[in-house]
Amino acid sequence: MSSPMGFSESLRIGAIDFVSPDEIKVVLDIEAPDSVALNAGHPRPFPRLNSYVLIPNDDGYLVGQIEWLTVERSNYPKRKGTQQDFGLIDLPFPLRKMSLNPIGTLANAGARDKEGNDTYRFRRGVDSFPSIGDSVLVPTQRQLKAIVESGENRRIKIGTSPLAADATVMIDPDRLFGRHLAVLGNTGSGKSCSVAGLIQWSLQAAREAHPDKTPNARFIILDPNGEYSKAFKATEGAKIFSIEPNAVTGSAQLQVPLWFWNSAEWCAFTQASGRTQRPILRRALREIKAGRTSKPNDSPEEKQLSLRRYLSSQLITIRALIETNAIKTEESKFGYYLKSVKEDIDGKIALHDDLAAELNALSNAINEALVETFKSFFNKVTQETVEFYRSFTEALVMTICSALDAALGKIGGIIYQEGPEEDCPIAFNIETLADHIDGIAAKEKSSQFVDFLTMRIRTMLSDSRMKPLMGGTNEVTLDAWLTNHLGDIQASNGTVTVIDLSLMPAELIHITTAVIARMIFEALQRYRKMHAERKSLPTVMVMEEAHSFIKRYKEEVENQDASAICCQVFEKIAREGRKFGLGLVLSSQRPSELSPTVLSQCNSFLLHRINNDRDQEQVHKLIPDNLKGLLRDLPSLPSQHAILLGWASELPVLVRMRDVPKENQPQSDDPDFWDVWTGKKPREIDWKDVADDWQKQDTAAPTNEEVSELSVNEDTRHTCITDDTDDIPF
Repeated sequence: MSSPMGFSESLRIGAIDFVSPDEIKVVLDIEAPDSVALNAGHPRPFPRLNSYVLIPNDDGYLVGQIEWLTVERSNYPKRKGTQQDFGLIDLPFPLRKMSLNPIGTLANAGARDKEGNDTYRFRRGVDSFPSIGDSVLVPTQRQLKAIVESGENRRIKIGTSPLAADATVMIDPDRLFGRHLAVLGNTGSGKSCSVAGLIQWSLQAAREAHPDKTPNARFIILDPNGEYSKAFKATEGAKIFSIEPNAVTGSAQLQVPLWFWNSAEWCAFTQASGRTQRPILRRALREIKAGRTSKPNDSPEEKQLSLRRYLSSQLITIRALIETNAIKTEESKFGYYLKSVKEDIDGKIALHDDLAAELNALSNAINEALVETFKSFFNKVTQETVEFYRSFTEALVMTICSALDAALGKIGGIIYQEGPEEDCPIAFNIETLADHIDGIAAKEKSSQFVDFLTMRIRTMLSDSRMKPLMGGTNEVTLDAWLTNHLGDIQASNGTVTVIDLSLMPAELIHITTAVIARMIFEALQRYRKMHAERKSLPTVMVMEEAHSFIKRYKEEVENQDASAICCQVFEKIAREGRKFGLGLVLSSQRPSELSPTVLSQCNSFLLHRINNDRDQEQVHKLIPDNLKGLLRDLPSLPSQHAILLGWASELPVLVRMRDVPKENQPQSDDPDFWDVWTGKKPREIDWKDVADDWQKQDTAAPTNEEVSELSVNEDTRHTCITDDTDDIPF
C-alpha cells in the first residue's frame, strides 16, 4: 500500500503559495488541465468552483474546497526543475491561481474493498496544515466519493453531488431532524419539494429497514397555503385537518378549542392591558376552569367543593396582600374588596346550614374590620358624601384569616394548586367567560375598564365561521386531540399529519398556530416526564412560510400581540425541543425576517437559490467565515439544487435533490399564464358556486363518533388556586 506522500505524481496540479488557517492559495502548474482532468482515472471537469482537491499531509490528505480561480499575468513561466535554457527569450505567461478553504481530512481507512483498492474516511477538521511548495493533487473518483459519502448512520438518500462525480448524498436522520433544519430559498427554487421529499424519503427508508413494520414516525406539517395535502394523502395516508372539511381531499374538521388557549394567548388575542384587564382575565379563566367537574352543579359535594375553593382563594389573596402591605398602601381598594367578600359570604350562609356558625363568624370579623376603618365626609364643592377606608391593622386582617381558617378546617382545609391553573387545558363553557369577567369587574369597581375586552371575546364567539374550529366542551377531548394530531401507539393511525391553515381568518391564524405548536411541545414534555425511563417521543414539526409565523418582534413592548406570542412559542421549541424529541423544520423564502433566536438554534441548513441581498446577508451571518465562498453560488443555483451544510453533513456539499414524483409534489406550481391565455389549458368559471361556498351559513363541524367525554383527574380539577400576586385584582 503506497503512502499518501508517495502518491502518483501524475495527479499533481500545482503547489501551495500561501497558507493561513482559513485560506490556502495555490499556483497551478503549466501542465495542469484547463477544463477536463484525465489524470484522475476518469474524465471530469476541472477546475470548478466548490469542487475538491487534496493536499498530502501527515494524516493522509487535507481536503480543500475551491473558493475562487484567477489568472495572473507573470513575466516568466514557472517551469519545473532548475534547468532553464537561457538562450530562449521568456515571454509573459498567464499564471493560474486558486484559493482553497480547508474543510477536513481524508485518511486511509486501513482496509480494502472487494476489488483490493484502498478505502478512505473523511472527517471534519484539520490537524496538520501544509507548507509552502507542497503539492496539490486532483482526487480520484474513489476519493471524491469517499469525501461526500463519508459519515456514520447515513441512512436516507436525498440526492447526488454534481461536483463529486455524482456521489450519493445521504444523511443521518438523527442529525438532520434532531437539531433543527432550515430550508431556505426563493419561490420556485424547490423548497417545498425538498421538504416533502425529505419526509417521504425518510419514511421510505424506514420501511425498507423494517419491511414488516409500519414506521413509528411522527411528522406534523403546519401548512398555511394548503400545499401538502396532495403530497401525502395518496402515499402516506396522511391525516389532514382543515378549516372547511372536504370529502374529496379527505380532510377532517380542524378543531383547536378555546380552552386549549393559555392566559398569554388570551391576553394577546384580546389585547388585554397589563394593569387591569390582564389580572381580571387570568382570574376569570382560573375560576371558570376550577368550577368544572363531572358532578352535577347542585349536588351537595359540588356545593361544598365550590365553597372550599372560594374560601381558599380569598385566604390566599388576603395573605398575599398582607405580605405586599397593600392593606395599608391601597386601603380603600382593600376595604371595598372585603365588602364584596362579606356580601358573598352572607349569600352563602343560607346554602350551607352545617357551616352557618363559621360563616357568620367570618362575616362578623370582616364587618368589624370595615366598621373600624370606615370614614366619610361631606364634600361641599361636589355636594356629595365621600366614603373611604383608612389603613387596616394587621391584627384586624389576621382575625379575618383566622375565621377563614376555621371555616376551611371544617370542610377539608385550604386547596392549593401546583402550577398556573389558568394555563391548564381543562374544558369549560366558553360562553360564560365574558359574563364572568363582567361579574369580577363589577365586584372590583372596574367595569368601565373591561368593555373592550369582553367585546372582543363576544365578537369572536359570534363568528359562525369559527364555531367548528373553536369547538365546545363535549365536541373534542384532550386525549382524542393528541391521538389525532400526534399519532396513536406505533403511529398506527398515520405517520404524517397535515394541518391546513389556509382560509383561516387573519386575526386568528397566529394564535391558532401558536396554540397547536405549544400543545404538541407540552404534550411531548409530559410524555417524557411520565415515561418509565424518561425517554422522548421523536416528532418532527414542519413550519411552512416560517417568516410569517416566526417573525422578529420588539421585546420591549409591554403587551405582545398574537404574532409575537406565536414567535415566542417557536423560540422556546427551538431552544428546548431537542431535549423532548421535537425537531423543527423551517421553510422560508425570507430568512432576513425570521427570528434570530430560532435561526441560531438551527444546526443544519438546506439552501436553495437566494437572490435578495438582505436574505443573503442573513445567511452569511449563520455560516463560518471559511465557508462564505460557497454561499456565493446561492444566486445562481438552478431549481432542485441546494447546498447542504451544518450538523447533518460531514462537509458543505452541493446537492441535486432527488426527483419527487408529480403526484407526491406539493401544490406550489407557478401559474400557467400563457397556456390559459392561449386556451391550451381551459379554466371554467362559475362565480355563483364560489359565492355560495363563500357565503354559506351552515359551518357546523361534522360529528366525530370517536370523540369521547373528556376525562380529567379529579385531583387536577380540584387544584384551582395559585398564590400569584399578579392575579390580585388591584
